[in-house]
Amino acid sequence: MKVRPKAARPKLPPWIRVKISCGGERDRVADVLDGLGLHTVCRSAGCPNLGECWHRGTATFMILGGKCTRKCRFCGVEHDCRPDAPDPSEPAKVAEAVERLKLGYVVITSVTRDDLPDGGAGHFAAAVSAVRARLPCVKIEVLTPDFKGDFAAVRTVAASVPDVFNHNLETVERLSPMIRSGADYGRSLSVLSEARRLAEGTPMLVKSGLMVGLGETDAEVERTIGDLYSAGVQMLTIGQYLPPGPDSWPLERYVEPGVFAVWKTLAESMGFVQVASAPLVRSSYHAEQSWEASSGPEQGDDLKGGCR
Repeated sequence: MKVRPKAARPKLPPWIRVKISCGGERDRVADVLDGLGLHTVCRSAGCPNLGECWHRGTATFMILGGKCTRKCRFCGVEHDCRPDAPDPSEPAKVAEAVERLKLGYVVITSVTRDDLPDGGAGHFAAAVSAVRARLPCVKIEVLTPDFKGDFAAVRTVAASVPDVFNHNLETVERLSPMIRSGADYGRSLSVLSEARRLAEGTPMLVKSGLMVGLGETDAEVERTIGDLYSAGVQMLTIGQYLPPGPDSWPLERYVEPGVFAVWKTLAESMGFVQVASAPLVRSSYHAEQSWEASSGPEQGDDLKGGCR
């Protein structure tokens, strides 16, 4: 793997400002998660929106432990080629946390578990089922790894019928081998295509996301958006890459808000059902609002009802 030399990080532009929220709601979310021993991508990946989301009473659950078998250059999650065995009580704990936090929309993601025969697909399905059994009206989004391209694993997750099946492509094809450990651009597109095939006849939507600022060109981003649409993706997120640590892939540029707006317009013109494209957009950031926008106001009203 080619390793790029470290470079000074560009100065933070005025359009990227993260409000630091603290106080009661953020503390309550932390207490619930810590009390149940649950991981969140908010903490583990060093998400810049943690304060805002936790203050709003939302979090993205990260199942299958806190250590990933891959070591992607853009990610801050801890790496371990031999992580602990999955906790069989974790799905029930996620469901309990959803109930205690009074969530109407839940995002469930995971570390990548190449050490497991099914990549953790069964655990994903168990988590979806546990939440559905306890809170039938909650909307559920899964953000999965690529399962090494195993369509049987994709089918296992899709069979639990989450409202959204999300798998992030992350970056353009040229940069993918250098940045995404053990992943493959074409494989990810095939996973998304299979998810879309399985979604036919169900209410499940297929979603993916990109980071920008890693060294890609605008033209490459546009081609990648086209590849995602051709794969059957219906919902798209595009956000600014921010290195989570000093050893992460170096930041190449801050993309101006106007460019994000151009990409949003392009994607919408192709036919994507919903597009979120802005500097601080993350795959699960305001995910419930993206789902509401893609499903119409009547569905959005459900999130404000009994599930809350």
